[in-house]
Amino acid sequence: MKPKILTTLRDYDREQFASDLIAGVTVAMVALPLSLAIAIASGAGPEKGLVTAIVAGFLISLLGGSRVQIGGPTGAFIVVVYSIIADHGYDGLVLATLMAGAIMIAAGYLRAGNLAAYVPGPVINGFTIGIGIIIATSQIKDLFGLSIAEVPAEFIAKMSTLWAARDTIGLQTLTIGLVTMALIVFLRRLAPRFPGLIVAVGLTSAAVAIAALPVETIYSRFGPLPSTLPHPSLPQISLARITELLPSAIVIAFLASIESLLSAMVADRMIGGKHRANAEILAQGFANIGSALFVGLPATGAIARTATNVRAGGKTPVAGIIHALTILLVMLLAAPLAGYLAMPALAGLLILTAWNMSEPQKWRGYMQGRMSDRVLLLLTLVLTVFAGLTIAIGVGVSVGLALRLRRQGAEPEKDWTPPDR
Repeated sequence: MKPKILTTLRDYDREQFASDLIAGVTVAMVALPLSLAIAIASGAGPEKGLVTAIVAGFLISLLGGSRVQIGGPTGAFIVVVYSIIADHGYDGLVLATLMAGAIMIAAGYLRAGNLAAYVPGPVINGFTIGIGIIIATSQIKDLFGLSIAEVPAEFIAKMSTLWAARDTIGLQTLTIGLVTMALIVFLRRLAPRFPGLIVAVGLTSAAVAIAALPVETIYSRFGPLPSTLPHPSLPQISLARITELLPSAIVIAFLASIESLLSAMVADRMIGGKHRANAEILAQGFANIGSALFVGLPATGAIARTATNVRAGGKTPVAGIIHALTILLVMLLAAPLAGYLAMPALAGLLILTAWNMSEPQKWRGYMQGRMSDRVLLLLTLVLTVFAGLTIAIGVGVSVGLALRLRRQGAEPEKDWTPPDR
């Protein structure tokens, strides 16, 4: 459970710091627009995304069990956060995040980090694709500039409302969103290591400001962004509130644990290393408590940002700390500039993020797997979209484990030999 930073600092040198510095700044430029967009899509203020990236990102790198893990708000939480805020208010989300942090700390000390390996792959794939669908559809209003007072959270009602407003499409808004998406894809292919996200969003947002286009921005919707971190505070805590929010806290803890360990495993394959699962779970726990104390969002390891860190040359957790400090510096010195970012540009960014997180290149492989895995994936996907993530995870994991037990009972293990009789 020893933090990886203590291991890496033993032989830390100037060359490693130079690599970490470049990687940390690069990842910060990727994380900045993503953090704003994720917070907005979650139903929170954009500043909550910055606070989460700074506080939780710092703690995940400082205390985590991976050399190159980058933490912060992620798309996987959008659905859960939006639902909790709608049902319990933002104060309820903060308390649920605080409780989730405590659950993960307990799990880490109980060395439960390795249990994530027992969650069936089709369940993870199913709810990841389902979350991607929900995120993408939630951004249609801002991408197309539709005139809708409020978009329902329930999927069928949401699609019906969006379709009913199809005659209110804003062509200039849609153009900005599509151009942003095209620029992101182009820059990603042209220079994979370059932080093209901030460049693409920045260029189209600058075009909106210079040409004075009638396109909504962060400032026009939310007002000016704060240029300082909020003071730490505790949410209202009572036994009734804890009982009410416990299911939400368990879902946050489950998602944060699974997402962070998956991200750490991806990083291991990229750098040829090995993460410490229990240290990582502990770090996620402390990071979510820290984020909650600063009134931020749930946080976890971010696969895309971690991969960006590795590609940019990140060597140790110092890169993740620099990433958090860079975002803090931007918040302190350039918060007003972030207010100019155009809403359709951020919507286009999130739609591409949803597409990438669903990993479409693997869909054919999923459909070529065993029938039970395909059914489990589709069941989890459908439940995620139509019934909610809590039900999808509960049913998916239960059915998946039942299928695994049935399979083990019907098929002898590969190294099992029938006894002589």
